[in-house]
Amino acid sequence: MKPTLKLSPTDREFFATVARAAFTNPFSRERVEFDRQIAGAAQAVSRDELITRTIARVEERVRSLMAAGKADLRRYTGEDREIVRTVVLFDVYHRFRFEFDAFILRQIEAGDTPCQVPFARDVLAGLVAQGIGSDDARRYFAIFYQIRRAFYFIENSLTGLAPSMDTLRLNLWNNVFTSDITWYENHLWNRMEDFSTLLLGETGTGKGAAAAAIGRSGFIPFDERKGCFSESFTRNFIPLNLSQYPESLLESELFGHKKGAFTGAIENHQGVFARCTPHGSIFLDEIGDVSIPVQIKLLQILQERTFSPVGGHDRLRFNGRVIAATNRPLDEMRQQGQFRDDFYYRLCSDIITVPSLRQRVQEEPKELEMLVGGILTRMIGPEGKSMAEMVCEGIRRDLGPHYPWKGNVRELEQAVRRFILSRHYHGDRQGACSGLREQLCVDIETGTTDAQTLLAAYCSLLHQRHGTYEEVARRTGLDRRTVKKYIQRTAPAGPDVE
Repeated sequence: MKPTLKLSPTDREFFATVARAAFTNPFSRERVEFDRQIAGAAQAVSRDELITRTIARVEERVRSLMAAGKADLRRYTGEDREIVRTVVLFDVYHRFRFEFDAFILRQIEAGDTPCQVPFARDVLAGLVAQGIGSDDARRYFAIFYQIRRAFYFIENSLTGLAPSMDTLRLNLWNNVFTSDITWYENHLWNRMEDFSTLLLGETGTGKGAAAAAIGRSGFIPFDERKGCFSESFTRNFIPLNLSQYPESLLESELFGHKKGAFTGAIENHQGVFARCTPHGSIFLDEIGDVSIPVQIKLLQILQERTFSPVGGHDRLRFNGRVIAATNRPLDEMRQQGQFRDDFYYRLCSDIITVPSLRQRVQEEPKELEMLVGGILTRMIGPEGKSMAEMVCEGIRRDLGPHYPWKGNVRELEQAVRRFILSRHYHGDRQGACSGLREQLCVDIETGTTDAQTLLAAYCSLLHQRHGTYEEVARRTGLDRRTVKKYIQRTAPAGPDVE
């Protein structure tokens, strides 16, 4: 039997920092600081460069351990063993990160049929060679795949420079892996179905993209015999917009029905809860629009994890996660008895608010250019980014600096299309008024704006209600020219209707 090894004080300090980094949310400031310590990098280094240096530095130190015959975690005990184990996982994961990324794209193209994983044997062999058992190696391989998917979908689907978007990405990661990934790794990797999620935010903010990032990032076991994961993540996420179905058909879509259950039920039908895989997620969009009877039936599924198709008596089990979203004011609806408290408490294991475009642009002026560039790239291709500055200048010229973007990112996408067609976008005046009213209340409560901006918003709201500059001037005690200046400062540009 080979003698027990101990890490040197220098190696222990370095690898302990690597271990802490491995368990830290990659979208957090703490992770950035750990990476700087590992890479020995200055503050000016970009995030991509910092990650590259961090990975290279860890790989270099691990190679030194291997060359000295000290990389087998079975030869360590206690804290050193845990440190070496985590560093081995960190090293192997990052060595194959590009293979995972390419595989994710290939699986997206393949759709619901699981693809063969050509590099699986190399990963598993590398883990086993350094002292990790074969069962644990398969589990870690599946977690590697999950981590890479979560990073891919959160990073690429929810782009943004604003601090509120940093917070959103951090919260989504915690939703998938909990706030301490050691809990997830040790206890929860196959028990996340009881953690429901409620996404809140205005219409058009990207709640669907946030839900998809969570739903496509669930744990999927690896089947070593078949050489593929047990299912495709494209099949793992089932979205359903509850507001698009009349209540007479909604129960059938949710729970399915038996042949002959009602007029027109000419064959058996599987609902979304039956179609959801054991490792999948169901996204119930517009949850605030469902009636009390439907809320009660959904509550029973969340409590008991079983359901019956319409017209049937068999009890079927639901093993997936539930993600719900709404732009409705649930607090008010609960007070008015329109949304049940017990249903709310079953949905809110985690509550994540998706920020409005108005908030994002206020936090970071460059947010608009980044989003417009992304929209143009999807529409035209890489050359679309060259048009972003021109489009942003035109939108700002037409809308002014205080346009509230009531339709959020969805409205911005249409604004870009309309500008390409007509070289103008004068905005949604009805939405602008409603957004101004909300923003005025927020600004008064938080004290985050100056008196001139508040007065401009107030004048615009009065003009929307009364229709003339003279009436606004009479009610505010300002002269007509001052009123017109304030209204033109706040309202979308366009022809003067007076």
